[in-house]
Amino acid sequence: MKPYSIYIDKWSQGLAKLLQKYDIYAPIKHENYLDYELLTPGSVSAVVYNQPKPSTPLKAFFFPVKENVVRETSKRTKVVIGAPSCDLQALKLLDRIFLEGEYLDTYYQKAREETIVIGTDCLDIQEHCHCTTYGIEPYPTENCDISLAIWDQKVMLQPLTAKGEQFINELDAHDLFHGEIDFTDLLQKRESVRQRLKIHNQNLPDNEKTREGVIKAEDAIWKKYAATCVSCGACAAICPTCHCFLLIDRQGFEKIKNWDTCQYPAFEKVAAGEDPLKKLYNRLANRYFCKFVYKPDMFGEIACTGCGRCIEACIGKINKNEIITEICQHL
Repeated sequence: MKPYSIYIDKWSQGLAKLLQKYDIYAPIKHENYLDYELLTPGSVSAVVYNQPKPSTPLKAFFFPVKENVVRETSKRTKVVIGAPSCDLQALKLLDRIFLEGEYLDTYYQKAREETIVIGTDCLDIQEHCHCTTYGIEPYPTENCDISLAIWDQKVMLQPLTAKGEQFINELDAHDLFHGEIDFTDLLQKRESVRQRLKIHNQNLPDNEKTREGVIKAEDAIWKKYAATCVSCGACAAICPTCHCFLLIDRQGFEKIKNWDTCQYPAFEKVAAGEDPLKKLYNRLANRYFCKFVYKPDMFGEIACTGCGRCIEACIGKINKNEIITEICQHL
């Protein structure tokens, strides 16, 4: 599919018109954080592009914090603008978990089908970004309908699916340029960001070495870092790949799917009272085994995309990258 370009003011005008048909979410800056908001005609011009990264992971649009899985809801098609590559990579794992195999999650499937995902380049980096350590590029390559980048006051749009091209074609054709576009400057910027990330994380072990370190790590390491853990579950809630949930029955034949996490006490407690993860340090270790050992073995995908949100959200100031560096230092 050939790319499109449109001047940013025309793009904003086009989005404002499309609000009549779609629920459009995009990142907006508030003091010291960036997060998705449902756009209104007045907020379209405030959208922040090509900056890492919205506080809310992309998974929340398809796997909500709470969801009634009995009652059908009628919703308009959603458009999510500004998904970073780390979150898009997480969709590959979530799709395999919820859409493939014996058990199909029809609610997740419906949400995926009724959402247009527009991924964006990260043209800057943050302190804890480390996607390239795990082989992920800091720009969209898959798992989205459109790749978007702002350059020289123009919005570069690369459709990756028929759904994405259809959305682009709903913009005013007179404002769109469709054909050969010179991406030289953008490609150079992408390479610059990639190199900055590699230099910034040059001492961080890759996923294969991390896997080995996690398997060989002794309890003393997990006990050391678990000392400040309060089992709040923020690391799982903010993670783009964590997907554990509870089903809660309520009156009126309501069944609620609610986020859960292995960091909560009693997560694995069974009726007989046994609890393999009773000790806090075992729960911390389990998180890393899940990310770097269990999920790759089960689904062929690493369950960490290097977004760094867990480091930023941790009340106990537990730095995932410090743990990985320490457990791998003697390998």
